[in-house]
Amino acid sequence: MKTQGGVGKIMTYATGNVITIPPTTSIIEAVEVMTKKGFRRLPVTDPGTKKLKGIITAGDIVNLMGGGEKYNLVKKKYKGNFLAAVNNSVRGIMTTDVRTVREDSSLTEVANRMISEMTGGYPIVSNDGTMAGIITERDLMKSLCNESLQTRVEDIMTTKIRTVRPDNPIGSVTREMIERHFRRLPIVSDNVLHGIITASDVLNYLGTGQVFQKIVTGNITEVMEVPVRTISGKKLYTITPDKTLGECARMMIGKKVGALPVIEDSRLAGIITEHDLVKAFTPDMV
Repeated sequence: MKTQGGVGKIMTYATGNVITIPPTTSIIEAVEVMTKKGFRRLPVTDPGTKKLKGIITAGDIVNLMGGGEKYNLVKKKYKGNFLAAVNNSVRGIMTTDVRTVREDSSLTEVANRMISEMTGGYPIVSNDGTMAGIITERDLMKSLCNESLQTRVEDIMTTKIRTVRPDNPIGSVTREMIERHFRRLPIVSDNVLHGIITASDVLNYLGTGQVFQKIVTGNITEVMEVPVRTISGKKLYTITPDKTLGECARMMIGKKVGALPVIEDSRLAGIITEHDLVKAFTPDMV
């Protein structure tokens, strides 16, 4: 689908009536909402004015669970007590300097910002600062997808891939994700692709309650020493290098995944993401 002059307004494709939470919501309550609804991001708004105060994302949870500076909430403030930390309010880990877009922004504007800022989604705010909706890479991919574009997966896929092993502990994997700004990492052993670990998998590990089955003393180390293979998504969808980007987009949309490992001769040859597709489709807008 093409837009006229690339000026199609984003509210046509965005999600309206967005679920939000107040800043007093606990981290575990926020994660449970995200897991139940399948969200990767959840806006935090003032309960009175409805104005945007922050956002909590799957990346924040990865960061909290050993990946980055937000891990300090657990390690220092709560002396490693994970249960106490996740009952803290989202104020402790939410992003307050939120990048947003306006209701009258065009698809071109938003797509170019996502590409340059390497961001997976934006809250949409009205002129008075209240929440109007949210738009994601997947929304843009659906709206920009051009079936006539014959570019193939092999032309844009990433071939220099960081991987992890099935027995790597979750703690080391979350650090890798945060340090390298990755949302996902293929799980490989002896050149065999076993799965893919995503920020959403880490989120679900907490939101579904699996994490609490691992805790005896309540210490964070019990949570983070679990092998990554135990929390990665059970279904693995892959694609081959010769498929067109239109075919790839349809598969991602249909399977509700943000990336596809690329398999050639039974081996991992690369990976292609929603971000790659948005970047590839955007220059084709007329």
